[in-house]
Amino acid sequence: MSSTNTANNPCLDCGACCAHFRVSFYWSEAEAGGLPASLTEKINPFFACMAGTNNPAAPRCVALRGTIGEQVACTVYAQRPSACKEVEAGDDKCNRARGRYGLNPLPRQEKQTANAA
Repeated sequence: MSSTNTANNPCLDCGACCAHFRVSFYWSEAEAGGLPASLTEKINPFFACMAGTNNPAAPRCVALRGTIGEQVACTVYAQRPSACKEVEAGDDKCNRARGRYGLNPLPRQEKQTANAA
């Protein structure tokens, strides 16, 4: 859920990626980013994941609030790990997660740059 434009952010009424993928990252990333340790789980000596996402049958990040496909919010958006930032609205990962919840695919979103006119 990487888009930050709240006026036109399809992620705010989706949340499927937060309840489809294991969100794993190098263990020190959480501390460096200010993510509370209580929201992470150890995978091995090198990697951690967002708590709740390591359940293959029903992954759901503990930081996700709301109802998937209706209205959602990440309670640690500013501290979210890099794996969360990698999913773009409308990319293959996004649409795979949306399909799991019966949501229509999104068109790939144009990346906005600081120098765009």
